[in-house]
Order: sequence, then structure tokens, then C-alpha cells
Amino acid sequence: MITKLENSNEDVANQIHRVFQSSYKIEAELIGTPDFPPLKRSAKDIVNSTTDFYGFNEQTCLAAIIEIQIIGKQLDIHSLTVDPTFFRKGIADKLTSYVLKSFDINTATVETAEVNQPAINLYKKHGFIEFKRWTPSHGIPKVAMSINPLSCKV
Repeated sequence: MITKLENSNEDVANQIHRVFQSSYKIEAELIGTPDFPPLKRSAKDIVNSTTDFYGFNEQTCLAAIIEIQIIGKQLDIHSLTVDPTFFRKGIADKLTSYVLKSFDINTATVETAEVNQPAINLYKKHGFIEFKRWTPSHGIPKVAMSINPLSCKV
């Protein structure tokens, strides 16, 4: 079940932080970097965030989170994380479909590490196409992707 998470609640922020940490440790290994910026994000940062968080609950566990921001009719996916216990169950696919279908948007964008092939494959499956590659100051090459959700089947 997908629900909006009240990240301003400290207990909820701690749950989000736990999923982020476990998932981002795996992503850092995939990318091959010990210094992965998302791992530096604290529960307090999550409490103070102005983005929206949606969670996928598997039984009583918070299994995955998608963090988004909508400005006008543009959806930006800031993060999509799945607790490693729940990998390969299609949960990231369900969260992506949910945000693309649930809001009145014209475009959606996302960024990920260019070596994060599982994430790139997921976004391509939903019709995202690459529009930019660059290397930010932290040194991890990234790719940006976008979609017009009205022009494709999700």
C-alpha cells in the first residue's frame, strides 16, 4: 500500500532515514564510492525537507520511499529507495507508476548516477529518456532523464 509520509514527524523521519541508509549503502557499493552524498543526509534534514515523501508498506514494514517535488506541472523525483530486504519485488516500479499517474503533471524528471543501470532501466521502462550527462563537484558522473507522462504508457 502506498501512503503519503509525514516527514515532519520525527518517528516517521527516522523510518525514512533507516530505509535511505540501508538502500544508499548498496547504491554506494554499486557506484564504487565510499563518499556518497545521500548517505550524509540526517533524519533532521528529512524532518525539515519541503519535498513530499510517499512510502510503500509491505505488511507492517516501510519497504520503499519515493521523494518528489511538484512545481507547477513538473514532477521532480528526488529519490527512490527500496529497503534491500524488499529488492526485486517490483516496488520501485509501483512507486514510479503511482507518482506518474496520481498528479496533474506535464513533465517528470529524475537524476541518477550514470553507472546505476538498475535505476536507469526502471526509468526507461516508464518512458524516461536521457537529456543530460555531467559530473558534479562530488565527482560521481550523473545522468538526467525526463518524460512527458501523457505521451507514453506507464
